[in-house]
Amino acid sequence: MNKKTLYIQILCALAIIVPLIIILTSQSNHNPSDADYKQTFKDSYRLYSPPIPDSLDFCGEQVPLDRYDVREALDRELLVNVYWQSNILLDCKRANRFFPVIEEILKENKVPEDFKYLAVIESNLTNVVSPAKAAGFWQFIKTTGITYGLEINDEVDQRYDVRLATLAACKYLKNSYRLTGSWTSAAAAYNMGDNGFLNALSKQKTDNYWNVLLNSETARYVYRILAMKIIMNDVQQYGIYLRHVDLYQPLEVEYVSVDTAIGSLTDFAISQGITYKQLKDYNPWLRSTKLTNASHKTYQIAIPKKESTSYSKQIAGISKNTLLEKL
Repeated sequence: MNKKTLYIQILCALAIIVPLIIILTSQSNHNPSDADYKQTFKDSYRLYSPPIPDSLDFCGEQVPLDRYDVREALDRELLVNVYWQSNILLDCKRANRFFPVIEEILKENKVPEDFKYLAVIESNLTNVVSPAKAAGFWQFIKTTGITYGLEINDEVDQRYDVRLATLAACKYLKNSYRLTGSWTSAAAAYNMGDNGFLNALSKQKTDNYWNVLLNSETARYVYRILAMKIIMNDVQQYGIYLRHVDLYQPLEVEYVSVDTAIGSLTDFAISQGITYKQLKDYNPWLRSTKLTNASHKTYQIAIPKKESTSYSKQIAGISKNTLLEKL
């Protein structure tokens, strides 16, 4: 056998042996012994209980954190929300877009700003529909929405208009406050209904949310609001780190007044220089393909602002802290 042939055979052998050694080594690293695995898990894995603040209020009303039942109920909702990572991240991203809108309307109607967190727990700031057919950010059922001034029919459903639905929620909450005498109780009544909540107080001969035994959903309701307030007021303390580029920016819109029928919303969208999809994205309260408008009511239809800047330019130069403080 000449040297050239020997070299070729050695190279061929190495070409087989070296990858085999790499594979076996890799498998060994990825399949540690049971003892090594347990030790690695013990050394590396950590779960932390989210801190409960020393004091807390809701709409200026003190939360009795010195009571064990209150602390443990709040602790439960903090745990659920801190460790439901995808949900809390989406809530924080959307809040940057919608909180300014909601805050302005709450302020104009003299409703405490803390109620913006009620919208978060009701809908995660999306136009969802519940199994009970409650709809929109504030989750109004049809009859209640109509009672508080929303138009709801096959073509128009203003539960999906965040501005008008927030205004309706203000009316509802102010009425509940008048009946119950407490913003905390008004929040509970938003979930349970005014009559149901007042009946529970009367039967149990008590006068506030903290002392009344309620169904499990309403019993958790205010604590869920409080948990979102705590987390979203200090996101980094609860392990949430978002760059300003991660946050959803407010939509730049202008409004077109319409007081006549629109036979085709597709044609209307094209006439405004946008697509039908954009029209529905910006106006989810338009529920059909047309707008009959027999009463010649004036509607404000939102369209993308023609002079709006690009997404990258919207966020350029905005400080991270400024955006996070809005939450």
